[in-house]
Amino acid sequence: MTAYAATVRYFNEAADLMGLSQNMRTLLLTPQREVKCQVAVQKDDGQIATYIGYRVQHDRARGPMKGGLRFDPAVDADEVLALATLMTWKTAVVNIPYGGAKGGIAVDVKTLSPSELERVTRGFVDAIHDVIGPDKDIPAPDMGTNAQVMAWIMSQYQKYHGFNPACVTGKPVELHGADGREEATGRGVATVSLALLKKENRPPEQTTAAVQGFGNVGTYTAEFLHEAGVKIRGVSDAYGAVWNDEGLDIPALLTHSRETGGVKGFVGGDALDGGALLTSDVDLLIPAAIGGVLTAENAGHVRAKYVVEAANNPTRPEADEIFHRNGVQVVPDILANAGGVTVSYFEWVQNRQHFKWDKSRVRNELDKIMNASFDAVWERATTKKVPLRTAAYLVGIGRVGRATVLAGI
Repeated sequence: MTAYAATVRYFNEAADLMGLSQNMRTLLLTPQREVKCQVAVQKDDGQIATYIGYRVQHDRARGPMKGGLRFDPAVDADEVLALATLMTWKTAVVNIPYGGAKGGIAVDVKTLSPSELERVTRGFVDAIHDVIGPDKDIPAPDMGTNAQVMAWIMSQYQKYHGFNPACVTGKPVELHGADGREEATGRGVATVSLALLKKENRPPEQTTAAVQGFGNVGTYTAEFLHEAGVKIRGVSDAYGAVWNDEGLDIPALLTHSRETGGVKGFVGGDALDGGALLTSDVDLLIPAAIGGVLTAENAGHVRAKYVVEAANNPTRPEADEIFHRNGVQVVPDILANAGGVTVSYFEWVQNRQHFKWDKSRVRNELDKIMNASFDAVWERATTKKVPLRTAAYLVGIGRVGRATVLAGI
């Protein structure tokens, strides 16, 4: 099943409960625009390289479209469409005034020099600048991109349209970025994890966890959960995994990871096979890396009582069914990892107002939105007697559908 097919399946499960007509389903699922473009650049050795870029703008019923930009060899039209669709429901679940979009370039950034990466980024903006902007579609960082890439996007966009930092979010603080944006997704994951534990009457100090993926999202998630008292037993990244029954020293592991480029070789834990982390003996499992890691093959072996999806699409639909049968609570990606787009919204607001917030305000506003959104989804799940994923789609689709009907065609 493709990533988009899985997204449509989750949509239809909620749409069936809502009694949506086929016409309304088609209207809500069909993207507003799909862009595929050539990005040709001269490499440092003088050769010409050609890459394919994508931008899918899914829905604008609730406001300008919003979504990340990923640079990765696996980027293709299906993945981008799936992620753009997820962004529509995600922004609606946390009730911020955006629609969904997503974009990417099929390129391995590890093969590019910094100057080549800059030329690729600026070339992509040249191709799409007329369909993005602060009132149309606002890109943000995702896999393979960062604040520096967003700075180049702003710079290139402004060559065409003049000063307007709200054209992109996730920028460096020195270039009108928001304090707290880098930590936002991980902080949001930790916030909803703690909200779930509270609903389950489980003290953080009596909870064990494993974080699969120790990039931006995973590191901040582990850091905030550790501060709350959760015992992080295991952590993995692309190069290895470490485990400690008594709990890892997360601050020391963060230092080790920054200095060495990964968790491998950390002396405060034992080496572990990365795949084994997903089925390890913990209460809370947080997949924070790539999609499709929880499958029909391993879902039945997952011992965690709770799964919080920090990554996009980490759980295949077949695995989701197994979790439901086994009583595993899954907090879906469209709620769990919405902290990033929420603080991107704060950045956009600040840029539009030319008024900067401090980090304490950003954190307080983020915590407020994530907790309120979790409560709304939990209430819907309890009332309708459905899993949290279905409840989140009910909330998101309901808000987008009402906005669509009220505005008219």
